[in-house]
Order: sequence, then C-alpha cells, then structure tokens
Amino acid sequence: MKLAMIGGGGFRTPLVYSALLRDHAPGRVTDVALVDVDASRLTTMARILEEQARGVADAPHVSVHTDLAEGLAGADFVFSAIRVGGLDGRARDERIGQSHGVIGQETVGFGGISFALRTLPVVMELARTVARVAPDAWVINFTNPAGIVTEAMSGVLGDRVIGICDSPIGLARRALGALGLGGRRDAELRYAGLNHLGWVTGLRVDGRDVLPDLLARPDLIESFEEGRLFGAEWIQTLGALPNEYLHYFDYRRDVLQADQYEPSTRGRYLAHQQGAFWDRAGTSESPLAAWRLCRHEREVTYMATNRESAGMGERDEADILSGGYEDVALALMRGIAHDERARLVLNVRNRGTLRELDDDAVVEVPCLVDSAGAHPIAGAELPDHGRGLVVAVKYVERQAIEAGVHGSRAAALRALARHPLIDSVNVARALLEDATSSFHDELSHLH
Repeated sequence: MKLAMIGGGGFRTPLVYSALLRDHAPGRVTDVALVDVDASRLTTMARILEEQARGVADAPHVSVHTDLAEGLAGADFVFSAIRVGGLDGRARDERIGQSHGVIGQETVGFGGISFALRTLPVVMELARTVARVAPDAWVINFTNPAGIVTEAMSGVLGDRVIGICDSPIGLARRALGALGLGGRRDAELRYAGLNHLGWVTGLRVDGRDVLPDLLARPDLIESFEEGRLFGAEWIQTLGALPNEYLHYFDYRRDVLQADQYEPSTRGRYLAHQQGAFWDRAGTSESPLAAWRLCRHEREVTYMATNRESAGMGERDEADILSGGYEDVALALMRGIAHDERARLVLNVRNRGTLRELDDDAVVEVPCLVDSAGAHPIAGAELPDHGRGLVVAVKYVERQAIEAGVHGSRAAALRALARHPLIDSVNVARALLEDATSSFHDELSHLH
C-alpha cells in the first residue's frame, strides 16, 4: 500500500513512521510519500526517517515531493497534517486573543476559528485534488481544528475522510491505569462529543462499567493528569471524565490569568523551539536524536498554563507518553484495507448517533471500522450538562465552515460572536478585524 503524508515535513511524521516500522503483517504500507511546501524540511525529515529505519530490512520506502499531485498519485491512504500560517500564525492568534481578553489557543475559541478560516480554503483544494488524482484513496485528517476540517472536507469526499485525535484514547489509557487496568486492550470505551469537546461516559471491562469505581475514589481520580487538572470534586460533580480541552471552558478565567503571567505564549515558545530544532537537525549527525529531545521538551511543556492555573506542577513521565494516535491511524488503515475490524474513537458523520445533532454533523464517537469505512456505534450519549455546549459549538463550527469555504465575513462574525468563550459582539468584531489585518493574504477570501 502507498501512504501519502500531506504536511510530511511536520513534527509528528516520525511517530507515524515508527508505527509503520512495527507493522510486518501482509498488506502493510510499503511506500510513504512525504509531501510538503518546504523542501528543506522534507530533506531533513527524510534523514530522520532513514535513521529510524536502520536495521529494519522491510522498512517502507520513503520519497519526498513538493508537488501535491505527484505525491498523491497511486495513494491508497492520505494523511492530512498541515499548518497554514505555521507556528508564527499560531503565535499571532494567541497574541490577538490575549489583547482582547479571550483565549487564543489554536483549536479552542478565537484561535480555533481564526486557524479554521485560513486553513479551510487550502484543505478544500486538497480534497478536490485527492478526488481527482486518487479517487479511491481514504483521507485520514489530523489537520486542526480537526472536527471543522473533517466536516468541511466531507462535503467533497463524503465518508472517505475520517478525523483522528489522540485525546480520547490517551484519557482512557490514563483512567484505566489509575484503576490498575492499564494493560487491558479489550476495554470498551464510551465517549461522546466533538473534537476537543467530549467526555468519557463509560469504561466497560469484562462486561462491567468500571468508571463508577474510579469516580468513587478521589485519590484515584487525582492520580492522573486530567484528574489533577479538573480536580476530583468537579469530575465527581460531572459524573464523567472530560477531555483535557474542556479545561478552557470550565476554568476560563483561571487559564486567562495564567496566560497573562507567562513570558511567552505557547505558539511563540514552539516557534522558537522548533526553529532551533530544524537548524540543529539539518546539520546533525543524528537528526533523530535531535527530534527525540525536541519532542520530549514539547511534551513536558504541553498545556503548561492550564496546569499552572490548577497548581499541578510538572507532568508525570507516564502522562508524557504519546496518546497513541499513530497506532489508531494504523489500525484504521488496516481495518479498511484488509477488513480487520476494530473499535476506535474517530471523527465521522453523525448518522443519528447523537440525537442533538443532524446526520451530517461530524462528531467524535466510538466507531466500528471495516472494509467499508468507519461506522459510528449506536449508544453514544452526551452527558446532560454537555448537550447545550455541544450544540452551541457545532453551530459555531458550521458558521466557520461557511466563512472559510464560501468567504462569508458575516458567517465569520457569527462564529466568533456565538462562541461560548467570547462574551461580546464588539469583542468578536474587533477580533475579526485584527485577524483579517494580521492574516491579510490568508483571509483575503472573506467578503
């Protein structure tokens, strides 16, 4: 099989390649095409993957491409992982958000909407190119904001685009670990929501839901990252385990205050850190070692202001482990290509799964994967306290899609003004003005 990775010069590419190197089963991926607009990063990334592959006799062949159609030709699967505007764009979103007293994080609130507005025209062109050059390929979307991007691309590709996020599986893994069940790969996860806006509502092991056992023990709740982030009392009050990104909603004022005291935003920190990494890796005898060090630094500082606002201190080494999205991606590909059935939490069209939303709304729920694609499993249910928030945010996502795909400035303003983290139409209008000024070329389609 051939896998084309769009944004193949991106930082997470070695994680995906490591999963491919571990797969020796018949019908595996044998060719990987890295596609990126940055030729220099492609060259360095190819060196990293070459170093990863040393000693692996059947390692997938890697090619590099700056021409999209060339890289897509003959692809069975396409990974989309691009960042329009780069990390500098993320830093600008954060700065604009802070200047108006709102959260500017890249997938939540203003930052997520701004990111979507400049990303959607690019991913829609990608979707059309896939449909033309590789019509039988399946697109696995990692591009943020993943729910919005997946739903927009589904307008061209239908159910052949599926979104992936590692937050749900990471949360479930840590919760099971707290119960001493970390090795149970047969646990049945019940999860419902949107991307970066969902809750674990059940964890079935041997036919019994063990989530109530966890919720009854404050000491166990606060033994893992999300438990310490939200606090045992609040999680017990909710009666469900929230995705880490809900911390921006539940503790908005606390996060904003912590952001104000930070000397640098997350985007600015990553831009500096990864800029230094690319300079170092380009000339290093072991670019893989440089990548591993940079990745560890990145994970150690993940959601640092949120943790600071909760008084958590440093991350535990166990929490720094990858959530496993590369393994989910591999299971998804094998499930579709070889009818190897798997149960995975994915971003797919609702198809009646969550009764609060229409069939075409992309939701994040457990799915059954087979040769026909990913099918949401009946029974996913939002907790009562989350229904209104999900409906409100889905409206915002739809308005962002209208703005990003069709260039409606009015829809962009509606998306900002109706987002739960933005509390004034005047602030929404000012945010939009600053975004269109700062990203003049990327947002020139708005009218």
